[in-house]
This record gives sequence, structure tokens and C-alpha cells, in this order.
Amino acid sequence: MIDPRNIQIRDFNYPLTDDRIAKYPLPQRDQSKLLVYDQGNIGERRFFELPELLPEGSLLVMNNTRVIQARLFFYKETGARVEILVLEPAAPAEYQENFAQRGQTAWYCMVGGLKKWKQGPLTAKVQINGEEIEITAERETLPLPPPKEGAQTLYITFKWTGDWTWSEVLEAMGELPIPPYLNRKSEESDKRTYQTVYSKIEGSVAAPTAGLHFTQSVLDEIDKRGIEREEVTLHVGAGTFRPVKSEDIGGHDMHTEHIAVRRQTIEKLIAHGGRAIAVGTTSVRTLESLYWIGRKLVNGEGDPLHVSQWEPYEFSIFNLQFSIEEALKALLAYMDEQELDVLHASTQIIIAPGYQYRIVERMITNFHQPQSTLLLLVSAFIGDDWHRVYDYALSHDFRFLSYGDSSILIPKRNDASQRAVP
Repeated sequence: MIDPRNIQIRDFNYPLTDDRIAKYPLPQRDQSKLLVYDQGNIGERRFFELPELLPEGSLLVMNNTRVIQARLFFYKETGARVEILVLEPAAPAEYQENFAQRGQTAWYCMVGGLKKWKQGPLTAKVQINGEEIEITAERETLPLPPPKEGAQTLYITFKWTGDWTWSEVLEAMGELPIPPYLNRKSEESDKRTYQTVYSKIEGSVAAPTAGLHFTQSVLDEIDKRGIEREEVTLHVGAGTFRPVKSEDIGGHDMHTEHIAVRRQTIEKLIAHGGRAIAVGTTSVRTLESLYWIGRKLVNGEGDPLHVSQWEPYEFSIFNLQFSIEEALKALLAYMDEQELDVLHASTQIIIAPGYQYRIVERMITNFHQPQSTLLLLVSAFIGDDWHRVYDYALSHDFRFLSYGDSSILIPKRNDASQRAVP
């Protein structure tokens, strides 16, 4: 078995020039190109033809997170501007409860221009429905561990005037945090185009971009063909853009992301034999994490509601044969015991060559950055054929990254990296 900690990130490079990165989406979402990798064969279609490629009776799982206006600009008394990117709620820690706060909240944040802000509060003013409110931001020194997004992550308390929720303040004050590799400022159009048509649950600072190609007409056609759809929630953090800087994967710390999965979704997974088609790498990470959470609940190892980075590879911890169905049923039993309709958990899982997929049998995904953990995830799914897929995309004028084109990946049936024995 491959130990992914020894994988050299330089082996997952390819020539991506700036002109191949899509700076804007196509006018019609579902007109994007769709690369089809089908058990070693490569071709192309248009995204609106996707329903034809999904087996009748299969289960499609999508991430319904919604990108928030997470980039905020404050000012010191001197007039110096400081940019704050809110990453993860701190107090209250639950997303929806935090967004509903009035008057005060606290978040873990990344700060641009941190050298300008040594101490004291920052201020900003904004109009909400004709009322001018004032917002202050203040750094706190509290013994609370920030998420692993980098050394510049701070705990910041926000206070504001008026009877407005934090969600309303963000919507009025913030900017949409489009990816840094677009090398442009966010525009009004991004508020619409950088959200999936099925986004619902606020919390992400980056879109689950594989879902950006779906239109209501594509979803309707999927339904007509007898393909079931379920939604999970994984709030995408800024860590998704953090490059791998170490030479080997063992030196890279994965960011933590929070997931929420409804009881109905787990029941549907069981009904489908623990198999699903994932829309995007965030859905992949959520689905695969469910398996390990189920195993941990039965084995009683560590924090059962958190999957750490290397746990799936440390088989000494999970030394018993354990089926997908057993893991999913363990989740339901836990939810019954705790009287939960929604399972809330977190994951740091890194999916790299050597990982054996449990639940995901097909994947819909965009084209990812060179030397990224997302490219490792694709390689774990289709093996070394990722080179052929990306070579084809480069030579056939596919558009890359968040606003770029899409692909559907159907692994070879005998690819050992694709599926563990149930």
C-alpha cells in the first residue's frame, strides 16, 4: 500500500498558464464543456448533456453551502484600511446561530495589512435599508485554538449598532471573496455567478465550483430520468486555496471543514448500497468522511465526530473488516440515540493516492490547480490517468479552475485505488 505521506508534490504538476484560467463564467452555465473520462476512454460533451451520463436509479449528492460576503474593509483613526476575511464562527460556534446574532459576534479571521493594526478597534459604516450603522472590529487574545488556516488567523469580536443580524450586516458591508487566482476584483455579477443555483446554507468563503454548471433545466432533466438527488453541507474554507508548500505530502497540514448531513441522506445512501455520484470535491470529502465517522462510532476511537488528516491510512486503528452499510447504520444509530435529524461533524481528511474510496463511485469536478490537494484527490480516484485527462483538457481548449469547464470521472472497474471491498 502507498503511504501518501511520502508522495512528492512535484509529481502532480502540469503547465497551467494564466490564459487558461477562466476569469469569468460562460453566459449560460450549462453550455460549458464536459470532459468525459469513462474507464480509461476520454471524450467530451456539453454540460447540459450530463443527465444522459448518469445511470437511472443512481444517487447524486451535491453541496448546498452558500458563499457569504466574507471580505470586510475597516479603517483605523489614521485612515489606514485593513481587510478582514471572516473564516469560521467562534462565538457562537454554530453557523446559523452566529448569523442570527444581533449587536455582537466573534469569528476566526484572516487579516490583510495586519502590520497596520497593532492595537485598538477598527471601524466602518454602512447603510442598511436607509439606516446608517457603525461596526467595530477588535482583536482578542483568548486561549482558543484557531482553525489551521495559517499563522495570521486571529480571533476578532465584531460589534454594531442597530437591530440587525450579523447575516444582514455581512450582506450590506461585505464583498464576495472570489478566488485569488482570478487576479481581479469581485464584481456585482459574481454575487450571482459564484453561487450554485441550489445554494441554501450560508457559511462558505469559496464556492463548491463543480456545482456552478448546473441550471434548473439540468436538474429537472436529472429528476425526469429517475436519478435521485440529495444535498449535504460542507462550508468551504480559505484553506482550499492554500498551496502545498512542503516537498512531500506528509509535511502539509489539511484545513478543517465543517459538515452537516441529514438523516434522510444517510438513509438514501443505505438504500443505494452505500454508493453515490458526488458533485465536487467537497461532496467527495463529506461522503467519504461519513464512512470513517461511522467506523469510529463503533470502535470508540478518539473524537468520533472529527476525521483527522491521516486516520483513514492508519489501519492499526481500524483493524476490523467493516462494511459501508455498517458504518452508515452506525451513524443512524448515533443520531437515534442523540435524537438528531442532522449530523454535524468536521473533517480534515486528505484524499491522496493510496486512499481507497468507499462511497463515491463517480465524480463531477472542475480542473484543479497544479500541485494541489484537489489534484491528489482526483489522482486517487482515476490513478495515473489524471495526466491523460489534463493533457486532453489542455490540448482541447478546456477552461480551468473555478469558472472553468467540468468533467465527469468514471473509474476503471479494476482500479484498486477507486474502491475498497465493502
